[in-house]
Amino acid sequence: MTAPMFRPILLTLLLFCMGMGVPARAEVQVGFYSHDFGDRFPHAFIVLEGRIDTTGELVDTNYGFTATTVSPAILLGSVKGHVQTSKPDYVGKSDRQFTVRVDDATYARLMAKVAEWRDRKQPSYSLNRRNCVHFVMELAEVAGLRVNRDSKYFKKPKSFLREVKELNPGLD
Repeated sequence: MTAPMFRPILLTLLLFCMGMGVPARAEVQVGFYSHDFGDRFPHAFIVLEGRIDTTGELVDTNYGFTATTVSPAILLGSVKGHVQTSKPDYVGKSDRQFTVRVDDATYARLMAKVAEWRDRKQPSYSLNRRNCVHFVMELAEVAGLRVNRDSKYFKKPKSFLREVKELNPGLD
């Protein structure tokens, strides 16, 4: 072989070594979290981290759903609710139950579902019908996971997410 024949091979090797060979597949990871009961809310939420493939946009956020004001009124019926983002210390003190990877289209559907819950007519929070676990359940469905819509764990975030994990073998 002559030197000119080595140039394409050498150039390809050089580009690969520089990290420019084949772009890494970008993806968003969705972590499903629970937080043991206490005075901070929500007790079930998701954490999104990664990069959107089509735009390269970095994703690093979380969403949960809770009552706007936590009071005995939540025991009596529907109250104002809102989607909220928790601070890193809260996430750090919570338990990740499992993580799934989603493509750009699924990420867009997840964001649409978050917006749907955020924009619901008030009062939108109901301890028995629309709480943080119901929110996370719908996001799990959007992410392609099997869920038990008749679960007995809608007031037990960790137990609910463990049930989802059991329904979806192979989750980490």
